[in-house]
Amino acid sequence: MYEELKYWYLRDHKLFRILSYSQIKQLCIISNFKKGKKGDILYFSDTNIPQIFLLKKGNIKIVEIDDEGNEKIKEIIQKGDLFGELTLEQNSSNEVAKALTDEVIICSFLLSDFENLMRKYPDLALSYTKFIGFKIKKWKNNYNNLIFLNAETRLLLFLIEWAEQDGIEENGSFRIENYLTQNDIAQIICTSRQTTISLLSDLEQKNIISYSRKEIMIPNIEVLKNLIRNVK
Repeated sequence: MYEELKYWYLRDHKLFRILSYSQIKQLCIISNFKKGKKGDILYFSDTNIPQIFLLKKGNIKIVEIDDEGNEKIKEIIQKGDLFGELTLEQNSSNEVAKALTDEVIICSFLLSDFENLMRKYPDLALSYTKFIGFKIKKWKNNYNNLIFLNAETRLLLFLIEWAEQDGIEENGSFRIENYLTQNDIAQIICTSRQTTISLLSDLEQKNIISYSRKEIMIPNIEVLKNLIRNVK
């Protein structure tokens, strides 16, 4: 049963879909499974055993902690995403992964096992290179947005991306399970919490969104996209 579970955990991920059924059945790279609930810490970057993690259920945030203990969100990880030592080098920064949703499941494999796997299957190495390229492009876009776009536009872009990636859509309307605090959103779009509250309130007053601690409703996502065009 455990081996069958490992098969489905790998087969379900786009990175491993290039491998055949028999190839995936032979893989034994998953070294551990871990479950958590909202607020749990699931991963520390300062481990002596470099690992790559696959998020199978829920959402987590990657947080960097400075010497004073202050947290800064670096990335939101969604179902199906990889995190950990993605550059295939051990990370020296003080990062942790925290669960954002009520139920989170991650599986992990040793960095050394994953490297050996890519040597054995060149197509997998190419797929992984494309995956990392996409991640780097996304980080670059976020950096460019920070430099060239104002806080309002960054918030609109974030809401659109969040809705399209993680929301439930029905006839152009989106419902998002709100697992982020206002401070989380402020950190993601790199502005103050007060500015974020003001921007969200303004969107609510204009009936463009409906915001609560549990969910965010976007009646018409095209309205958000049109706002971005107007702001630009």
